[in-house]
Amino acid sequence: MILVKRLKYGDDLKKEIEKLCYENNVTSAVVISSVGCIYKATIRLADGVTIKEYNDNYEILSVNGTISKDGSHLHISFSDKKGSTFGGHLCYNTLVNTTCELAIVSIDNYSFIREYDEKTGYDELVIYKKEDF
Repeated sequence: MILVKRLKYGDDLKKEIEKLCYENNVTSAVVISSVGCIYKATIRLADGVTIKEYNDNYEILSVNGTISKDGSHLHISFSDKKGSTFGGHLCYNTLVNTTCELAIVSIDNYSFIREYDEKTGYDELVIYKKEDF
């Protein structure tokens, strides 16, 4: 199944991705396309701790990642008016400006769950084939 949706001004990008999957009973999915713009970006940087906010007009270059019944793991890259590019782990409170056109593919023959991994300290993706259930 492919889900498509146009987000509008003020929509929280991460919340809307998760909501779209939840409303369609999709528990294993990937974002395959995201085109649009944001006026606020909230990301976690590569140190795994630092949350940074950007408040200006930005073009979305990509959003990608996985969505499971236990949550999502999404990254974003975006550019400013000068073409400088920023990116990181997509956090809530990243807000759509005029539009964001999303396409998400449900991975029906797999089940994605997230389990705590002692090595990383995060809930990490665990992938099962449906026939293994």
